[in-house]
Amino acid sequence: MSYTIALNFEDGVTRFIQCHAGEKVLDAAYRQKVNLPMDCSDGVCGTCKCHCPSGEYSLGDDYLEEALDDDEAQARQVLTCQMIPDSDCVLDVPVAAAACKTGISSFNATVKRVTALSESAIELVVGAGEELNFLPGQYINIQVPGTPQVRAYSFSSLPGTTEGSFLIRNVPGGLMSQWLRHQAEAGASLSLTGPMGSFYLRGGERPLLMLAGGTGLAPMLSMLHTLAQQQSTRPVTLLYGVNGDNDLVMSDLLDAFADKLPGFSWLPVVADSESTCPQKGYVTEHFTSKMLNDGDVDIYLCGPPPMVNAVTATLQSLGINPTGFWYEKFIASQSAAA
Repeated sequence: MSYTIALNFEDGVTRFIQCHAGEKVLDAAYRQKVNLPMDCSDGVCGTCKCHCPSGEYSLGDDYLEEALDDDEAQARQVLTCQMIPDSDCVLDVPVAAAACKTGISSFNATVKRVTALSESAIELVVGAGEELNFLPGQYINIQVPGTPQVRAYSFSSLPGTTEGSFLIRNVPGGLMSQWLRHQAEAGASLSLTGPMGSFYLRGGERPLLMLAGGTGLAPMLSMLHTLAQQQSTRPVTLLYGVNGDNDLVMSDLLDAFADKLPGFSWLPVVADSESTCPQKGYVTEHFTSKMLNDGDVDIYLCGPPPMVNAVTATLQSLGINPTGFWYEKFIASQSAAA
């Protein structure tokens, strides 16, 4: 038996390693040529201290309090030289990947299909020769074929499969949009680097409030796929904001999640005042006390900067300080195709 350990470095790079049952994380990392910070490897110095936001583990008692005190242990700080995982885990490593003699992974994938979901959204599905490991919510860089330019896109698919999907905004004149609409064919080769990002689904039992703006729906879909695989019973509410009725995509998939996840519900929110949608305006206008749960809630927000700023301001005005609040801003590239 082995466990997957996601090492999240402070520069946004994520590296996945396998840790055998009973093996210490530091030893597993070195075995796979990732030099995590260390001096003593005996639980004395504290140099290998990291934070474990997700997963089960044991530390034993063979370390000094000067290296890791009780308050730090309660806050899920760990010493990798003492940490033995009991499940898959995520570790936040407080140094850059290069300092650990590792770096961002690069690999090739092929286009399986490209689907225009609306005038504003395109779905890209790629196939890889190996499992695509990432944390639900993370993104990857894709090089625009025929150019040196790269674009960052969040996965909308379930981690750990050989097929990955992305929900991509159709940007007029955008390099990737132009290629996807006019040149992409099944079997075309793509160069990818990643995964990256600190925006990913954390464990726990608190209610979840997901706020998606446009193609910011993508990481939420990956999270929902993961929750469904875990057979989660956490209460989950998704507010999905778009500009117009025609911008709403993936409605059938979201309805299907409502069947798979007993605690899941979602509401579309359309900014256009002429919309036929019952929820008009912006997502901040449709918060309820049940969704916010007096702040005992984990909020995941992905959308353009004005949306992120508006949500933050609204929470402050309501006096809500969420127990967990993670967000990712995205700005679509406007660079014209050559």
